[in-house]
Amino acid sequence: MDKKEFTHLSKQGVHMVEVGDKPVVKRMAVAKGRIHLNPETIKLIENNEIKKGNVLTTAQIAGINAIKSTHHLIPLCHSLKITGIDATFQLENEHITVEFSVRSSGKTGVEMEALTGVSVALLTIWDMVKSVEKDEFGQYPSTFIKDIKVVKKMKD
Repeated sequence: MDKKEFTHLSKQGVHMVEVGDKPVVKRMAVAKGRIHLNPETIKLIENNEIKKGNVLTTAQIAGINAIKSTHHLIPLCHSLKITGIDATFQLENEHITVEFSVRSSGKTGVEMEALTGVSVALLTIWDMVKSVEKDEFGQYPSTFIKDIKVVKKMKD
């Protein structure tokens, strides 16, 4: 494969793609993912009985903060002016689905921001419930995160 095909590589190493000449347009991306938990843990979350505090509110705040900081976490990601964020949490018997919708008016998309928000929200849920998810050996045999993906991308 020719190096010219890679947009982030040059003879000097990596570089951020130039987007200065692109038009400013409204952009939106939606990402989601899920965390599998024990049914008893889901009930504790629903009843706000996790000792660390309100799991879903904390995960929502963590996800929003992560979205706003994506360019600090992913090396070649552009800094964006985020115009809106929506988060939803759907609790099922053995998992929680997290979805973030991110909007911006800019020159590049917001997929990485949406994916980062979902990922950090899911990790925050895990952190907050790990004391009740651990087995007698301190392991997490039934706790896992999966299906993190972009489900929608649009621009006007």
